[in-house]
Formats: sequence, C-alpha cells, structure tokens
Amino acid sequence: MATLRGFESPCTGGKRRNCNSNIVTKFTASKITGQGFSRGTQLPGGLLQEREKRAKWNGIPTLLQKLYESSHPNSDLSHAHNFLKVLSSHLSMEAMSFVTEDMKTAQESTFPNTYTFDLFGGVDLLVEILMRPTLTMQKKKPKMNDDLVKDCLSVLYNCCICTEGVTKSLAARDDFVLFLFTLMTNKKTFLQTATLIEDILGVKKEMIHLEGIPNLSGLVQSFDQQQLANFCRILSVTISEPDVGNDDKHTLLAKNAQQKRNASPSRAEVNQVTLLNIPGFIERLCKLATRKVSEATGANFLQELEDWYTWLDNALVLDALMQMATEDAEQSSTESSDESSLATSPLRHRLPQSMKIVHEIMYKVEVLYVLCVLLMGRQRNQVHKMLAEFRLIPGLNNLFDKLIWRKYTASNHVVHGQNENCDCSPEISFKIQFLRLLQSFSDHHENKYLLLNSQELNELSAISMKANIPEVEALVNTDRSLVCDGKKGLLTRLLAVMKREPPDSSFRFWQARAVESFLRGATSYADQMFLLKRGLLEHILFCIIDSGCTSRDVLQSYFDLLGELMKFNIDAFKRFNKYVNTPEKFQTFLTQINSSLVDSNMLVRCIVLSLDRFESQTEDVKVVEVLSECCLLSYMARVENRLSFLFRLINIINVQTLTQENVSCLNTSLVILMLARRKAKLPFYLNALREKEYAEKYPGCLLNNFHNLLRFWQRHYLNKDKDSTCLENSSCIPFSYWKETVSVLLGSDRTSLCAIASYIDEPFMDLDRDLLED
Repeated sequence: MATLRGFESPCTGGKRRNCNSNIVTKFTASKITGQGFSRGTQLPGGLLQEREKRAKWNGIPTLLQKLYESSHPNSDLSHAHNFLKVLSSHLSMEAMSFVTEDMKTAQESTFPNTYTFDLFGGVDLLVEILMRPTLTMQKKKPKMNDDLVKDCLSVLYNCCICTEGVTKSLAARDDFVLFLFTLMTNKKTFLQTATLIEDILGVKKEMIHLEGIPNLSGLVQSFDQQQLANFCRILSVTISEPDVGNDDKHTLLAKNAQQKRNASPSRAEVNQVTLLNIPGFIERLCKLATRKVSEATGANFLQELEDWYTWLDNALVLDALMQMATEDAEQSSTESSDESSLATSPLRHRLPQSMKIVHEIMYKVEVLYVLCVLLMGRQRNQVHKMLAEFRLIPGLNNLFDKLIWRKYTASNHVVHGQNENCDCSPEISFKIQFLRLLQSFSDHHENKYLLLNSQELNELSAISMKANIPEVEALVNTDRSLVCDGKKGLLTRLLAVMKREPPDSSFRFWQARAVESFLRGATSYADQMFLLKRGLLEHILFCIIDSGCTSRDVLQSYFDLLGELMKFNIDAFKRFNKYVNTPEKFQTFLTQINSSLVDSNMLVRCIVLSLDRFESQTEDVKVVEVLSECCLLSYMARVENRLSFLFRLINIINVQTLTQENVSCLNTSLVILMLARRKAKLPFYLNALREKEYAEKYPGCLLNNFHNLLRFWQRHYLNKDKDSTCLENSSCIPFSYWKETVSVLLGSDRTSLCAIASYIDEPFMDLDRDLLED
C-alpha cells in the first residue's frame, strides 16, 4: 500500500496537522486490521468537506459518497454514472502520464488522485457496482449500461497501474476475477475487460483454473478474430509455468526434487488440456497466425514504425486507438472486414498506415506464443497433428518475405533504436517468437519436413538415392499436401536471412537454434547434405573464426549447430578442412572452443563420436583420405587432447551446480569414456584422471566429484519419466550401454580396474557422503 507522504495538511500547526491526518491514518489502519472505517461513505459529508480544504483531495471523497448514495440497488444508475465520469476525469490524466512516462514506479505523491480514490474505498465500491447484477435473486438478471461498465473498468485499470497494491487486492478476489470473464461476452466492454484481466492475472499468486470460467468454450467461440488475439494475451499467463527465473539456470537437483513433490499435472498443464478441448480453437489460432495484412510502402516506413512502437508499447493505448478507428469507420458507413478499412477511416491522417501492421504483428506475437507453449507441453503430438492439418507452416511461409522478414537495406535494424540490445519492439518480438515456434515445431518430430516444399523433399530423396542409403521413414510418410508452397520452403528462406544477419545480432542465436532443431534426433545424412549444399557450414565457420562475434549465446548456438551438421558426415569434415586451411585459422577455432567448454562441448562430442566411427571405416578410400588430412580429426585423434577435454569437462561441474544448460558436459565426458571402454582402454583413462589429481595436488578431488555426478546421472536418467531416446539418438550408442557403463564406473569392487573407487586412495575416499538428498 502506498505511503501517506503528500497528504498531510499544509498548515504549520502540529495539532491541526495531526487531526488532518487522522482520517487517512484510520483508513489505512482499517485496511490492515479490517476494523473501523473502511470507506469514505461512512463519514459525515460535512467532516469530509472541512478536511478537504486542508488535504487537497480534489473533492474525491465527497464524489465517492455521492456515487455510493446514487448506486443503491434498484436506483437510477444514470446519476451514479455522472459522478463516475467526474471521478474518471480526475484519474485518467494520471494514468496517461504513467503510460507515457515509461511506467515509472507508482507513488502517491505522483498520482495523488488515484491514491485518494483507493484510500476512500473507491475500488471496492466499483467492484460492488459491477458485480451487483450477479447478486440478485431474479431469474432475469438486470443489465447495466455498457458505458457505465466501460467506465468502471477503465477507472479500475487506472488505479491498478498508478497505485501500488490495488492489482494484488483485486487478484485476491477469485469471485471478481471469474466474473470479469463473463463481461468479455460483450464486444463493447471486451477491450477494457481484457486489459484489466491481463493486469490482474500478472500478479495473481495462484494460477486460475480455466475450467472454472463459466461456459469458457462458448465464450471463446463467440470471439471474433481480433478478440481471440487479445484473449491470447490473457491465455499466455494461464498456460505457462510460473516464471521463477531462467529455466536453464535452475539446478537439476532442485527441479527433480520439485517434480517429486508435484507428481500430478501442474495447473498450467491442466489449462492447456482445457484449451485443446475447445472446438475449433487451434484452427482459429492458425488462421490468426497466418492471415495477411496490408503492406505499407515507402522509404520512411521503418522510421515511422520505430516512432510508433516506442509509444504504442502499451497494448491498452494501441488497442484503444484501433478501436477508435474501427468505431469511426463504422459511423462513416464503411463497415467492412477488408484489411483496407483503416485507410477509409476519417482517422487515417492521425493514425499512420504502419499502425495496421504494428497492430497485427503484436497480435501474432501473442498467438505464436500460445502455440509455442502448447507445442512444448504434454499434448505435443496432438498439437502437432492439428498444426499440420491447419497448414500453419505453409501459411507462415507465405508471410515470410512480406511480413516476418521483410526485405530492406542495411537499415533493417533501425527498430532497435539507440539501444542495440533492446529487443522490445513488436517487430523484433515477432521475429524471435516466430523462430522459437520453428524450433519447437522441428525438434525431434517427424513433421519437421513440412518446413520444405515438394521440390526440396525430392532433393532429399535424390541425395539418399545417390548415397545408396534408404530414405528416412519420416520423409517417406510426409503428407505432401501439407508442405510449403512456392519456390522455397520455410527452412530455405530462413537460411537465406541467417546469412545476411550482422555477426552479433540477437536473431542469430534463435536462427541457429531453429535450424539445429531440424537436424536434432537420429542423424540424417540427407538432411545434413541438404544444408551443406546451401553453404551453411562455411557460414558457421565464418561466424566463429572470421566475423569477430563475441556473443557467448550466439557462439554456443553455432557450436551446437555445427556439431549436428558435421556428426558422422565425412563430407562435412572435408569441407571443414577446406575452409580452415591455415594453422592460424585452426588455432582461432580451437581458442573459441576452449574459451567455454559449457558452450562448445556438444561440438567436442560430435568430433569424438565421428572420429570413432571413421576409424572403423578404413576400407573406404575417402574416409582414409579425410582422416589423414583433416586437422580437426588429427587433433582429436591424439589421446592427450581427448584426456585434456575429459579433465576439464569433469572439473567445471558438480552435482550442486548441474543445470539443463551444463549437464551436457557430464554426458560428453561419459561419451569419451564409453568409447574408451569399447576399446578396453577405460582403465588407462581412469588412471590418467588419478595422475592428474596428484599432479594438481588435489588427490581424490576429481574422481570423487565424478563419482557423485554419475550417481546423480543414475537418479536423473533412470527416472521413468525421463526420455532417454535423446541420448541414444544423438550418440548412436544404445541407452543400455550408457547405463551399463555408468554401473561399471560406480562399482564398489575396489579390485575392478573399471571402477572409479579403485583409483581413489583410502584417505581421500569421500564416496559415502550423500549429496543427492533433497
């Protein structure tokens, strides 16, 4: 609750100052204790008027008293509406100044009218007025005037954004939150209702149950497309797991413990199922995501867009202006669903043409976000089937050049404004959300081939035939009626813009992630060659070695992509050697890898696995040639280099710091040891770890840590809920061999040459301490 500074009497006498602040003090205390005065209507009007002169309340307590007296049940609410309009005029300017001054922290000294309105019970009174029709016993519920409802909602929203604590107090009232959803059935009050709900749900401690909303299915089906897009802003809060920080930074130990405590589906997961059960819901979202918009032309378009998004970042302002334009157009008898209706509006000189595009882009951001969350949920296969059936990918492909990635000159990044790291514009958010959707859509799913067109699918088949290998089953099963249209598929278009992106652009990270997801899973030679033919490997190496890129996130995404592109592919290693053709280039490449093994370890794993396979194919002349010439393979073939990677991979992690981001280091170290075990060299590697400990004067440190890590690995990956196919597919090593190797390493027999315990001297043994308990 806001403090009382700024509401004391300007008089100098202490006694008068005390009696002036007594009213405020009593109201503040009543809000905390629930006893005593709760609103200004309980005070005599004369007393309020007397104190008004000293406190400078602008007549708000008196107006609230009149509003209360004129809003009793069965009274003519037109009088109450008049008083509310006067109150609204006091509050609206404060709200507008808040919106236009970068959402600064609300203080009662900055927004005294809103603070006074809340302090004297105005918020509670408006909630009562709005909910009054629900309290009647009559079968036919009395209907309130739409304009009165709109003004009540607008004033409540103004209070939420200007006065600390109002939003939380409204969020605590479950009856009011669910009631608000019923107001969304009225198109005239929809916008105000949606904006208020969005604000309330953003601070609500417990996520609401969507199934608790009265007739949710009917409500959603009654929405037009604009309303549904707005509703997606609300849905995003109800289907996403609570954001308690960066998911990658949460330790796996803590996440596993939480999953044990919460074995049943989360509320977000239940809400996702509720949405999927609404007839036609996904189909309408696909139509929203892929519908076209009018294109603005002219050299000033991007600058115009930048100026507008800076001010229109607040969705309320943007939607309010668009609603004004729509209403004006309707009054001009030009009502039309055509996209050019805005241009015929009398407001066209006040609203730039680019507003239509900004408006549509902001909606598409919300729609794509909802689809992306559903794609990553437990109902993933069901969602995938529907997105394919409703042709989401071909639709996005048709929008790619005209809307998603419009072709412009070097000024393409003007939307970043002066702060190049600012990714808050609708344009940038749209691109990133689009790339996240592609990543989720392609990742470990056979529908990834929908990102290609028919000609490109034929090209994959031809690659397989030329290499005399069978086509992958997912490619054979792809429904050609659902793939992309036109000369290029979505993946090919993405590769083209990826190559034109500046080295440190934030888009590079998401672009690389989206392309990598297409390659993830069981390694496909044809998929790799499809991308190699389009110069992807040379582009990645340029970015890592020659571009001067310093972003760790971008470099990590490129290391991961390079690993998937080169794995087991002898042609890729030949191309690598052709590009990295000097000792200086190779040293730069190694420096980038060694600068952060957490970022590059997936590439290290790829090289180790590929080397192991190539060494078993010495009857192939091309393989022998590349093995002898490739600097990268020659480097990894030296056992001292593999051991160096192993030492550091084990040393940079421990059970307490394991996260989704760095657990790959543990799995990469395991891959090195599994391949050593296949060649009966596991004792040699374990002994090398022991010697390294003694050389560093920390006996037992490395091996004790590794032992604990492997015990955690067993608990984590042998959990029945864990999907082990990812480890198996990415390494082409059966998961049974992973489990068996870990068991051998954790063996308690100190005479076993393959057990870690055999290499730790008794004084330094620390294997009994259980660090894995919750």
